[in-house]
Amino acid sequence: MVDIICRNSILFDGRGKSPVIADVAITDGKITAIGTHLEAIHGAIEMECQGLWLMPGLLDIHTHLDLEIELAPELPEVVCHGTTTVVISNCSIGVTYGHQRRNGEDPIVDCFARVENMPKSVLSRVADACSWSDSQGYLHHLESLPLGPNVVPLIPHSMLRIEVMGLTASISREPTKQELAQMAQLLEAGMSQGYAGFSTDALPFHFLANTPNTKKKIPTQYARFPELSRLTNIVRRYNRVWQATPPKDDIFAAVRSFMLTSGRLYKQPLKTTVLAAIDLQTNRSAMYLCLLLSSILNSPMLKGNLRFQALSSSFRIWSDGAINPIADEVPEFRVLNELELDDRQGRGHILNAPAWVKAFRKMWLKGKNGWSLARMLRRLRLEDVVLTRQLNDMIVAECPLTDWVGDALEAPYRRLLKYQASNGHDVFQHDEETEFFASFPNPIKDDAAFFLHLLRAWDTDLRWETTFANRNAKTLRKLLFHNQTLPGFNDSGAHLANIGFYDGNLRALKIAQQEGLQQVSCMVHRLTELPAKFFGINAGLVCLGAQADLCIIDPVALAQWNPEKTYHFMYRPEFGCRQIVNRPDAVVRSVIIGGKVAWDNGTYSEEFGKTAYGRVIRAKDHAQEGGSR
Repeated sequence: MVDIICRNSILFDGRGKSPVIADVAITDGKITAIGTHLEAIHGAIEMECQGLWLMPGLLDIHTHLDLEIELAPELPEVVCHGTTTVVISNCSIGVTYGHQRRNGEDPIVDCFARVENMPKSVLSRVADACSWSDSQGYLHHLESLPLGPNVVPLIPHSMLRIEVMGLTASISREPTKQELAQMAQLLEAGMSQGYAGFSTDALPFHFLANTPNTKKKIPTQYARFPELSRLTNIVRRYNRVWQATPPKDDIFAAVRSFMLTSGRLYKQPLKTTVLAAIDLQTNRSAMYLCLLLSSILNSPMLKGNLRFQALSSSFRIWSDGAINPIADEVPEFRVLNELELDDRQGRGHILNAPAWVKAFRKMWLKGKNGWSLARMLRRLRLEDVVLTRQLNDMIVAECPLTDWVGDALEAPYRRLLKYQASNGHDVFQHDEETEFFASFPNPIKDDAAFFLHLLRAWDTDLRWETTFANRNAKTLRKLLFHNQTLPGFNDSGAHLANIGFYDGNLRALKIAQQEGLQQVSCMVHRLTELPAKFFGINAGLVCLGAQADLCIIDPVALAQWNPEKTYHFMYRPEFGCRQIVNRPDAVVRSVIIGGKVAWDNGTYSEEFGKTAYGRVIRAKDHAQEGGSR
């Protein structure tokens, strides 16, 4: 029986070919007919798509939705953006082996809280509910949930190490031969069960959150090259994916690690996807080094198969005082981040400690004054940190002085300088600001002293935003279409209060739209069939026999959408906190998952969140995928 017929659509099938006007029929969750003027069938839902784009459901290849799946398995924010398949358990962390609580250790809370800026209370609730204890049990658990999109799990290295060694041992010593063999055995089991790959992490600012581990990094970072080589060789044998992040401050270690992709050196290429090719405001060379490295590794000489992931938007983050997703990169901010978010008193003691103040000032002012190598590198955009340390880049989102909202912090800083120069006689704003200015050191030395005073006075009540990467539209477009990248570094499900990239795939389509339908078709391919092929999964195409995962987009609404103007905050009761979202109005008309309409004209279906729409997708060479395309 035909369930749905999509009529008169502008069809992009995912392969990158020019679009055609076509009808698509869906029966029992599968695509059963594609053509023009398909015969009407009694009882079928007719969806008129004239003037609308019909394409495969979009893939989000880098998410941390493992936690939200346990709280809201329908993943509503994902689906309303046209995404129908998500890859989870990235960056070496996940819930694959259950809660893993042993000997007073709480790995899920410890690993996720700082790395992904997740509330500890939520993490504890998730850990409480983790009743399984192995990778097969996790698959069964996922299959029992009323999933919204399809879910593609990876085996996370930090949790694998914890499962074998325990958390404390995994961050304090090398594994024994027996422990390494057990890790290999568990990874082999995951690959045989159909996991799509294996994730590790080497970013130097990913730290644990619980005492006494707050100065320790997550377990994967303590693995030496022989361990990585042995484990990734298992992934290579199964032709699965290794998801990695580079040790950004050690180019030699990065090159050595990513040589593992080489088919020349290891007889078979290892599919490797790496974070991330982005145009950093502080270091313009980082992006080019990524692209150069991948082109060398993928050359005929080395025969690798490596793709850097690319973010499809400007990298805009919100910070609460000194707390944000990159705070742990800077030691002076890291010590503040080691405390609990509500420990204002503890941060106050640090902010007033003379040794810390001296170190903070040195960090904040580095390269800003005089003539030095640091000054030259700053002017050339070749610094070794991500943080811009520029008041002009810091836009106030919330603070006790509401008139500051929307201004860069440079503006009140300049007003303060004028106020102090006039001995308080010139009043530039209002009484509240004048009173606040009177509390500052006089004279204020520099912008370091200004920002430090704001942190002391307001702590996390000062909420500010900055765009620290992908500011240049032409450079961003180059990254998204580059043959060495995969669009899709969205980090969905992480940093809920600090970033909002669920709209990343739609932004990529909007960028392509400016160059015509053929470029749109190319981008649809890069968001659907291309990553599906790379991850070796049955998804990403509109073709006969495929699971009916479809997205219908209004191109007029897409063209009119200004992504920088639609951010807003919403309270998520599932998390007990605010979340940043960016929802383009009426761009995604409908989303079909597993042959069922999940989202249509701004409304979720009645059964959405109650019954499963998506499924667990295993690697396509797994026996349980035999019935799928």
